[in-house]
Amino acid sequence: MTSSYGSYRPLRFSPQRSPLARALAKDAPLRRLDWILVLAALALSLGSSLLVWSATRGRESLTHGDPQYFLYRHLTNLLIGLVLFGSAVAIGHHRIRAAVPILYAVAVLMLFATLSPLGSTINGAHSWIQFGGGFSIQPAEFAKLAIVLGMAMVLSSRVDSGERERPGDKTVVQALLLGGFPMAVVMLMPDLGSVMVMAVTILGILLASGAPNRWLFGLMTAGGLGAAAIWKLGVLSKYQVDRFAAFANPKLDPAGVGYNTAQARIAIGSGGLTGKGLFHGTQTIGQFVPEQQTDFVFTVAGEELGFVGGLAIILLVGVILWRACKIARQATDLFGTIVCGGVIAWFAFQSFENIGMTLGIMPVAGIPLPFVSYGGSSMFAGWIAIGLLQAVRTQRPIAG
Repeated sequence: MTSSYGSYRPLRFSPQRSPLARALAKDAPLRRLDWILVLAALALSLGSSLLVWSATRGRESLTHGDPQYFLYRHLTNLLIGLVLFGSAVAIGHHRIRAAVPILYAVAVLMLFATLSPLGSTINGAHSWIQFGGGFSIQPAEFAKLAIVLGMAMVLSSRVDSGERERPGDKTVVQALLLGGFPMAVVMLMPDLGSVMVMAVTILGILLASGAPNRWLFGLMTAGGLGAAAIWKLGVLSKYQVDRFAAFANPKLDPAGVGYNTAQARIAIGSGGLTGKGLFHGTQTIGQFVPEQQTDFVFTVAGEELGFVGGLAIILLVGVILWRACKIARQATDLFGTIVCGGVIAWFAFQSFENIGMTLGIMPVAGIPLPFVSYGGSSMFAGWIAIGLLQAVRTQRPIAG
């Protein structure tokens, strides 16, 4: 039945959904997150708190008499990291892209601050900024994020706008300048470990962008020649040269330059299949392994949790890389794909280098194990990177 006012349609009232209902709705941001990725990173971060605690609870010179000092600080770093992760997801993929110039500039300014009187030297590298209350940051960790975002913005700009099918040579050069500038500053510190990670990250970014293969081959060739030149010209500090010498000859001065690697291998090898038990590692209790809560934290897992514990860490890192690859394949634009590719290369190489140096198959480079090593800057940058991955994922429809 119709009237002069047109078809009659009864009014429909939609009850206000509760906060819980909105959170669980199919289109809700929480439902769109890759929870496997989040839980894998969270498992690493929480599990590592026990490893950090075990490595530091008996070291009164570090803990100021409080055995839980590093445990609480590690958990605090994790909490801050989770806040940064949530902020990256909430800001969103497109707004992050728009803010890249500002984020890149801030990261570069922080790097230059380390070369000023504000910077301080720790373990031979002038790469830290010290604040009051024992708080410090390592800007090189945030520079990795700046390289990923800055290069992704440049390489994807003309492709995502529909002007080109893939980045051209001019665009690649511009992106390499953006990526190479922070790396050059970090080299001045000198922080060779971070430079290595940045170099591999840049290669991963170019690979993900679809840049011409000649650039990849050219950069790898230039990298090899550059490394040889740096070695011949004596650019590296003595302690860095000693580390490479100890890697090339493991029997070289086991009580000196080869001490770190020798003790790390003893600790891991003594753990056997299931380890000596958490808090019962003799090498850890005896404080034979230096920097065990940071660069050599994997030795705690190897000694106290054995092959099973070490394998669990490697598998969780593998899950993070697997889920990041899945997000990269399903990204809706090249910017998102490149961001994922950069994070994958960063996490993959840094994890391999860190674990490899404790096993003696890679030179000691002084870089943390993502989500596992103690350190606020590494934890913050890692969780921001997870937030970037999730921001890319939430731009697409949910797919199984």
